[in-house]
Amino acid sequence: MNFNTEQAIYIGGEWQGGISTITNINPSDLSQDLGQFSQASRQQVDQAISAARQAQPIWEKTPLEQKQKALQAIGDELIARCDELGTLLSKEEGKPFAEGRGEVYRSGQFFHYFAAEVLRQMGDLADSVRPGVSVEVSREAVGVVAIISPWNFPVATAAWKIAPALAFGNSVIWKPANLTPASAVALADIIHRQDLPAGTFNLVLGSGSEVGDALIHSDKIDAVSFTGSVDTGRKIATATAANFVKCQLEMGSKNALVIADDADINIAVEATIAGSYSGAGQKCTASSRLVVLESIHDKYVDALIKRMSQLKVGHALEKDVFMGPVVDDKQLAANFDWIDKAHHHGADLAFGGQRLALEHEGYYMSPTLLLNTKNDWDLNQEEVFAPLASVIKVKDLDEAIATVNDTRFGLTAGIITQSLRSSALFKQQAQTGCVMVNLPTAGTDYHVPFGGRKQSSFGPREQGQYAKEFYTVIKTAYQRPY
Repeated sequence: MNFNTEQAIYIGGEWQGGISTITNINPSDLSQDLGQFSQASRQQVDQAISAARQAQPIWEKTPLEQKQKALQAIGDELIARCDELGTLLSKEEGKPFAEGRGEVYRSGQFFHYFAAEVLRQMGDLADSVRPGVSVEVSREAVGVVAIISPWNFPVATAAWKIAPALAFGNSVIWKPANLTPASAVALADIIHRQDLPAGTFNLVLGSGSEVGDALIHSDKIDAVSFTGSVDTGRKIATATAANFVKCQLEMGSKNALVIADDADINIAVEATIAGSYSGAGQKCTASSRLVVLESIHDKYVDALIKRMSQLKVGHALEKDVFMGPVVDDKQLAANFDWIDKAHHHGADLAFGGQRLALEHEGYYMSPTLLLNTKNDWDLNQEEVFAPLASVIKVKDLDEAIATVNDTRFGLTAGIITQSLRSSALFKQQAQTGCVMVNLPTAGTDYHVPFGGRKQSSFGPREQGQYAKEFYTVIKTAYQRPY
């Protein structure tokens, strides 16, 4: 890191300190302090909003090629430095280096994609129903956008919000999660060195109760994009509605992976490993419910346990590690609470469920598999965010689909099957925003829309060309030529 962590607030083109600092600890090695990171005050949030409001009209009118080059340069640097920044990300978040590096690389691709979108902003022409009148439909920037991003994908989630916001002419105030401040400052530093009017992009580190609260209740913000919990999302929806501020919410999930009776066992097991246990299960797209047809149940479970026994848990930067630690002590304690509750209800612990003592003291636990669970248990209705998957046995595909849909969430769902009929039926009937066939539930592309149904999402979709639905407003102009 070649930046001053105690001067980590970025407002109006200048770095500054905050009113206090927090300590950033490596969850793979609790003895490693990654720095003291400044925390913004409410007054600094107001300064950031003022700076963003002054810069936004200038940035919106900036020539397209200048905008395109700025976003392209951000993407170029992220990709060029993906090893370095991936290492930093893995140190503070805990995901293995391959995942950290991949996240930074993908973040660069987000900026490249939206750099191209800068040059693809087209309007529509129409004939009026009134003779001699022409109609133009165009899009303009929504204005000042507050972005509140989570810790589990500290660079990627921020990138897929910041990149389209800038591409469509908005100014940005970004409040990242306090658990991953170093990755946020590193990304902000890259953006800082591009040719943007001062105030176009601002970074305000701080708690949700202070910095986040100030942003969502401001009547000088035009839009809020948030990824996080349902409870926080509900608070944001309420706060922004009071000021008629546009909001986009990506919230909880309880994704299911169906193992059909004709599933290829190898594909089913690898999809489960990637979907349930990569990133220590700390993904909104993780498959925490494994809905398995009874005719294939025992064969699948035996193969899955064998594969789980081969997974290496360890320091995020250690060679061949599949799963690093969970992010902090609170998350670790919550994970074991869920295991205890499941055991109390009668679930069988088929694999894992232990805290691991490794070479470095960290928040390590083994990947965990629970059998004989019921879909109506809290374990299978609430987001767990852990390397923990529970098996729900069903008799046929109809019951499997009904089980998948029996939740207040609807982000992703998957099925492993060799039947075109079963896959077609599943794609049609799964009540989720994303459906996967013979793939893990975790893993999406940056050029197509992402989002869910029910309490998983609220507002327009993220990513791809659909991002413009949130980051722009439509103007309809009528004209008579004389």
